[in-house]
Amino acid sequence: MSDISQSGPVLAADGTPLKRSLSRALRMQKMRALLLIAPLLLFILLTFILPVADMLYRSVDNRIVQDVLPRTVQALESWDPASNQLPEEAAFAALAADLKEAAEAKTHTKVAKRLNYENPGIASVFRKSGRKVKKWDIDADGPFRERLIELNKGWGDVELWKTIKTYSGIRTTGYFLNAVDMQLGADGAEMRPENERIYNTMLIRTMRMSLIITFSCILLGYPVAWLLANLPSSKANLLMILVLLPFWTSLLVRTSAWKILLQQQGVINDTLVWIGLVDDTNRLVLINNELGTIIAMTHILLPFMILPMYSVMQTINPTYMRAAKSMGATDWTAFWRVYFPQSVPGIGAGSILVFILAVGYYITPALVGGTKGTFISNLIAYHISTSGNWGLGAALGAILLAVVLVLYWVYDKIVGIDNVKLG
Repeated sequence: MSDISQSGPVLAADGTPLKRSLSRALRMQKMRALLLIAPLLLFILLTFILPVADMLYRSVDNRIVQDVLPRTVQALESWDPASNQLPEEAAFAALAADLKEAAEAKTHTKVAKRLNYENPGIASVFRKSGRKVKKWDIDADGPFRERLIELNKGWGDVELWKTIKTYSGIRTTGYFLNAVDMQLGADGAEMRPENERIYNTMLIRTMRMSLIITFSCILLGYPVAWLLANLPSSKANLLMILVLLPFWTSLLVRTSAWKILLQQQGVINDTLVWIGLVDDTNRLVLINNELGTIIAMTHILLPFMILPMYSVMQTINPTYMRAAKSMGATDWTAFWRVYFPQSVPGIGAGSILVFILAVGYYITPALVGGTKGTFISNLIAYHISTSGNWGLGAALGAILLAVVLVLYWVYDKIVGIDNVKLG
């Protein structure tokens, strides 16, 4: 024992202590593994994490008001909007100085656009005033209260000043409140007027229609997946080509084809009239509504349901069904008690895939849904690309992401994400 203890630590072949050599080898192994997945991590960072982070930032960013109207924001700190009285002369003087400086830098239109989201009409007040205030001498042309009101009656509106004060912070919850049909008032958050509420309705419609589309894909896709898994290879391969055929056709072409098929003078209505099921004067309205969106999107998303179910069904051993029948079970009992439970993981995988794809679709609802069959994603696309209200679009996107994550969590608690399989 003494000889062993005095011999010192165990050495590796290169003469270094074995423990240190093993630690170095383990570090090198981890580094190689990290380098192998580094491109994937970089791809996820650039295409998912950073865009989501930017979206969340834009949904609360409100620096434009303070950046363009710093003196006005400071002057309004002591003003009480609840008094329903116009601010003092100091606030008007500060506004004139800010507006002159902003007009010279051509930034007054930016703050006008931002405030116009909250109070329509402010943009025109800023634009018209900016062109004339730019010629004023701020040091000699006061007092400015009467001059600004004379220049544009909008400056005599207390609501305009309330809007400036309410949205003068660097960060704001206004976009998120607007996204749930609320607004920032003098006393905090409040509901918008009844005729201005649209986003909650659109979100509920999106969730409801996405669930209907998901269940439609399950009902239509399950028999097809079962046939694929149980037919001979030659026939199954032919059927698989038909399932994959939509992937070889442009999404826009497929959606346009459904628009032609579903219209009142389209192929479907003509066929129903020809066989006598529908009267020519009472053709079915299958487009520019929820039904048209559900039909078109079910067709487009059906392959995403069939493929996961098929991959799981392929792994189900057919001897289980024969064993159940040999023990006296009917065809239906053997299917329901033996086969179906084993196919549930495929249904779960397909359902998650189809539902998440459905809530984010906007091309198909825009073309065949009209005003009654559009999704919340259509409003997000509108605010991002047309209205320029990036903050509201980002807030709507963040809420949609949060709702999907909550539903995913609920699904995990009820079904268990570990039970979802792709084969």
